[in-house]
Amino acid sequence: MSAASTVRVLIVGCGNIAGGFDLGRPSGYLPYTHAGAYSRDGRFDLLACVEPDDKRRSEFMAAWDVPAGFRSIEEALGSGNQFDVISICSPTDCHAHDLETALRFRPKLVFCEKPLTTSAAETQRLVAECAEMNILLAVNYTRRWDAEVLKLQADMQAGRWGELRSVVGYYNKGVANNGSHMVDLLHLLVGPMDIVKVGKPIDDFFANDPTLPVWLEGPQGVPVLLACGHAGDYAIFELQLVFSQGTLTMEEGGLFWRERRAVDSETFKGYRTLEAGVRRAGQYPGAMLNAVDNIYRAINQGDPLASTGKSALAAQGVCEQIKQNARQDL
Repeated sequence: MSAASTVRVLIVGCGNIAGGFDLGRPSGYLPYTHAGAYSRDGRFDLLACVEPDDKRRSEFMAAWDVPAGFRSIEEALGSGNQFDVISICSPTDCHAHDLETALRFRPKLVFCEKPLTTSAAETQRLVAECAEMNILLAVNYTRRWDAEVLKLQADMQAGRWGELRSVVGYYNKGVANNGSHMVDLLHLLVGPMDIVKVGKPIDDFFANDPTLPVWLEGPQGVPVLLACGHAGDYAIFELQLVFSQGTLTMEEGGLFWRERRAVDSETFKGYRTLEAGVRRAGQYPGAMLNAVDNIYRAINQGDPLASTGKSALAAQGVCEQIKQNARQDL
C-alpha cells in the first residue's frame, strides 16, 4: 500500500488500552489495543501520541515506533500536524475535553474508549457536534466487532436457537464502566429494554460508579437479569442466554463459548434435558483488528460503523437511569 493511502493516527493517552495490554505478548498474537491493531493492520501510520507522564510517553513511543509525542492534546494541536483518525484512550474523566479538542483537528474519524463521557447529556452534545462537523465517531464497545457475537445475532434473528426465554449477565467494576459494555451487548442481541428493579449498590472499584444488580425486560417481556461480582475478587463478564432449544453462554468476556442443546432425557422418559455440550474458543481476540478494518472502510469506502456515538449514547442512557433508580430506592 502506498504511503499516500495510509491513515494518519494520533493516540491520546498511552495506558493499557492504548498499547500496554499488547506489550510482552508472543509474536503472532491478535492485538487487544489501539496501537497493536493499527500496527498489525498495516494501513495506518501511527504518527503521534499524547501522554502527560513523560516516562510512560517515552516508553510508548519506543514500543510502537511513534515519531512524535506531546504532553497534552493542545500541544499536539499547536504542532500543526494533521491526522485522519484520533484514538482517545485517556481516562474517562478526560474524554469530553479530549474529544472536544480532537474535533479542532477536523479528523475524518474519532475512535473513543467507553463510556464516551461521564454523563449522557455531555455525550449527546458531543455526538451531535460530531454529526454537525461530519466527523465519524466510533466507540470501543468491542463486542460489536466480535465475529462470534455477530453470528449469534444472525442466528437469533433466524430463529436457530428457538425462542429466547431469558438472559442472565454477570459483571463487576461499575455499571457505567463494565455495565455499559453489557447493556450495549444486550441492545445488540436482545433489543431495547425497560428497567424493572434495581438492587443495592456494590462499591467495588470506582468511587462514583457502583456495580448494581438489575432486573430489565426486553421485547415481548423477556426477563434480563444483571448479576454482580466484586472487582476485588476477580474480573467477570459473562452472559447466558436461555432459548427454547438450549442454552448458550459467553464465558471470559467472549474468549470462550459454551453450547448445550435440548435433547430427550435418557433417565426420565418423556422429559427433555440439556446435553453436556461443548466449550469452544470464541473470536473475541480478533475484535480489535475487525474494528480498525471497519474504521478504514468507513473512511475510505463509506461503510457503516458497527459501534457509533448513537449506540453508545443509548447504552449510557440506560446505565445512567439505573444509577438514578438506585439512588431513589436508598
